[in-house]
Formats: sequence, C-alpha cells, structure tokens
Amino acid sequence: MVGGVKYEHGHRMIAQFVGLLTIILAIWTQRRDRRSWMRKLGWFALLLVIIQGVLGGLTVKMLLPWYVSTAHAMVAQTFFSLTVLFTVFASQRWIASEAALIRVPDTSTISLRSLSVLATLAVYMQLFFGGAFRHGGMHFLPHLIGAGIATVILLLAAIAGMVTYPAIKPIRGASIAILGLLVMQLALGYGAYITRVVWGKDAVQPQPSMVATTVAHVAVGALLLAHCFMLNVQAYRNLSSAEESARDQKAVTA
Repeated sequence: MVGGVKYEHGHRMIAQFVGLLTIILAIWTQRRDRRSWMRKLGWFALLLVIIQGVLGGLTVKMLLPWYVSTAHAMVAQTFFSLTVLFTVFASQRWIASEAALIRVPDTSTISLRSLSVLATLAVYMQLFFGGAFRHGGMHFLPHLIGAGIATVILLLAAIAGMVTYPAIKPIRGASIAILGLLVMQLALGYGAYITRVVWGKDAVQPQPSMVATTVAHVAVGALLLAHCFMLNVQAYRNLSSAEESARDQKAVTA
C-alpha cells in the first residue's frame, strides 16, 4: 500500500460501497415510490453503476487507454448528477408542489429550456476534452477553446434564469449556483493549467499542487454539471414553451 497503490485500492473500495448503496437505492425506490418514472430512474442509476464498474475494469485491464478513462470519468459525473436529481425528486418540496404547480410561459429572449440543455451539453463537451487531455489523448487547446464556448453559454443560461424568472426560487437558485461555480471553475482551471502545463511540464511525477488543482477542478466540474441538470429539470417543470402556452390558452378559452 505504497505510492499510488493506496489511492487506487481506496478508489476501488469506495466504488464498491457506492455500488452497494445504489443497489439499496434502486430496490428501496421500487418498494416505496409510487411514481413509475422514479422506479425506472432507480434502475437506471444501477445500470450506470454497472457500466462504471465495467469501464473501471477495462481501464485497469487495458492499461489506462485515454478513451476508456475519459468515458469512465464522464459516466461517473453523470451518475453523480443523477443522485443529486434523486435528492430533488424525493424532496418534500418537489412532491408537495406537484399538485399545485402553475407553469409560466418561457419568455426569455432565448428559451431558458433550450439554454439549459445547451449548458448541460457544453459541460459534457468540456468533460470530454478535459478528460482526453488529462489522460494523454488530446492536446490542451480543444479544452481551452471549449472553456470559452461553455463560459458564454453558462453565463447566458445563469443570467436568463436570474433576471427573467427571479420569482421562481428553484430556477433562481440553480442559476445563482451555476454562476458561482463557473467563476470557481475558471479560477481552478487556470490554476490547473499553471501547475500542470507550465510548472509541471518537466516533472517526473505529478506534484502535490498539480494534483490538488486538478482534483478540485474536476470536483467543481461535477457540481457544475449537476446544477445544469437541476436548471434543466426546473426549467422544463416550471416553464412552458410558446406552443404549449398557446395551446393551454386555447383550451381555457374553449
């Protein structure tokens, strides 16, 4: 248990514990939740853990190919986002508000529902470019260019959520969180670039500063993805498109 062996073995032990918890979560959801889509979501969470375990095994067996390691990281962050959504869907606020929900027309210049989808896809793009660079499969430049694109999209989504719908607390809260996490992510990204590309380009092994900034950058990226999913869900739940609003208006008139 010296060097990287300790961390690798610890990673496997934690992964097994997460898998056990996910099995319990999936079974518990089948027994206690009456919503069919939640029960399906429970099985989907278990499927993601199984896929994650397979990818982890392939990473070891194939000696860390960049494409498998990158897929491993992306599935992990997807699973994390799903567990965050589980918490939202199982909350008393979500369940209690289902019956009394009043949908508001999506009047933002660019539909917030569309922006939230684009924001989620932009973060996924960055996960791929970042993972590919980190595991030696791609140059740093695509990740840098992607950071500029993702920043613009995330800013538009966060500002639209805060300015256009300040009275809808779930949308406003997710938008504020995205804006704050985006600032942190940009700062950590710069720190990771300095420690990995500038200071650590000739390092024989990863330095503590490189490890700290990279891990923090990845962790905040996971939080950012989870909040993009939350904004996506809340936008589709609380807002209606122009077509839906027109259809509802016709139904009320009739």
